[in-house]
Amino acid sequence: MPTSEHIPAADLPPGAVRPAGPWAVANDRGRLTAVSRRCRHQLADLAEGTVDADGCLVCPWHQARYDLHTGEMVAGPRGFLGYHGPTPGYTGLVRRFGQVVRLRVRRATRRGDDVVVDD
Repeated sequence: MPTSEHIPAADLPPGAVRPAGPWAVANDRGRLTAVSRRCRHQLADLAEGTVDADGCLVCPWHQARYDLHTGEMVAGPRGFLGYHGPTPGYTGLVRRFGQVVRLRVRRATRRGDDVVVDD
């Protein structure tokens, strides 16, 4: 099967997220997944995010949370632009948008010393 992107497996310990071309590749306790890199909120690079204890990808800018296996936003952002704090109505609106316009999801697999994102 042809592959599009890869990264060294040593660079992807559990809980880490790394860039691989247009993908943010995450290691959720050994389960590898790739999602599109741009947050649905303000287009932050999700490859700079983290995987939380619930196995969700957390955006580095405003902490929106995404299900790594469906691409759905499961928790809206905590702020906007440079502000970090409560925004209940706005957060709900963005979350609903992120549920409809999900991140793209691809399978990532370990092959030898690399993690490969499958087409």
